[in-house]
Amino acid sequence: MSSSALVDWELAGRTARRLAGPGPATTREEAADVVRELHEASATAVAHVEGLTGLRPVEGGPVPEVAVVDRPGWIDANTTGMATLLDPLVHALTERQETRPGPLATAIGSRATGVQAGGLLAFLSSRVLGQYEVFGTGGRLLLVAPNIVDAERRLGVDPSDFRLWVCLHEVTHQLQFTAFPWLRDHLEAQISEFVEATDLSPDALRDRMADLLRGITDAVRGGDDESGSQGLMALVRDPAQRAVLDRVTAVMSLVEGHAEYVMDGVGPDVVPSVRTLRKRFAQRRKGRGPLDRVLRRLLGLEQKMKQYADGRLFVGGVVDLVGMEGFNRVWAGPENLPLVEELTEPARWVERVHGRPAVTA
Repeated sequence: MSSSALVDWELAGRTARRLAGPGPATTREEAADVVRELHEASATAVAHVEGLTGLRPVEGGPVPEVAVVDRPGWIDANTTGMATLLDPLVHALTERQETRPGPLATAIGSRATGVQAGGLLAFLSSRVLGQYEVFGTGGRLLLVAPNIVDAERRLGVDPSDFRLWVCLHEVTHQLQFTAFPWLRDHLEAQISEFVEATDLSPDALRDRMADLLRGITDAVRGGDDESGSQGLMALVRDPAQRAVLDRVTAVMSLVEGHAEYVMDGVGPDVVPSVRTLRKRFAQRRKGRGPLDRVLRRLLGLEQKMKQYADGRLFVGGVVDLVGMEGFNRVWAGPENLPLVEELTEPARWVERVHGRPAVTA
């Protein structure tokens, strides 16, 4: 049984595409210029990211694809990605179940959660600027053109600077996974470990998924409903699962913090208005972007996920202590990834990985 037993992904996609707005008004010529410039900016960003980080894609690896998409294109990619993430969990739980729900019960339940998932995807499709696809179709860099145009207009910033700045962030994610293919394998292994420690039935998981989707949708819209506040933590009955969520939190903090560090670290020689961009973009986020809110609510880690925002401070702190080359030891393998408690104390990571106390200048 696939995750479609929990969520009707086809219905979710149709619902999201129907509810998603078209984006800012542009002429055909303006739209074509945006697409062209985003492709150029993503190509330009590669050299800057590699130069600052000292990282290179693994030799002989696949050539990353850059796709400039509209909101329906983003929705299609993410319905595929979300299904891919849930499939192993549903399959494993179904294999353990002695009796299985009838087709009518499955259809009714999956359609209800499909509509809820569609509403969430529709909302996010108007907010997300870009992403690197780790799961699903995998290996693509998505840039959501209408959202980038909408953001630069609302912020009142230089379009060329903003587009390059966004691409620096997303290309950093691309480099992380193309330079270190083990990183995706590590995340998949964490999902497998979580599944192995889960003893819910698919029916119970479906009921919880419906509650989660309602809570998440309210959370990203800024509501106060707490129906999903426990998130996946409500499914966690084994200490091993909690350890998995800690490791996933640390990885997500690292990769996001690294991208934030790079997009600012290139400096005004590359992006002349970088300081203005950061200041205005921080105000737009108000400390918590829509994807961040989804992760917080989905994982049920409202307190622990504060560390997610500390990823940037972790990266900067380590670089200050041991330089970029010293920081890059974090990519040597899973054993060098930061522990959750090290995110706010980078000196502890330096002492553990480098085998010596961190000394500040």
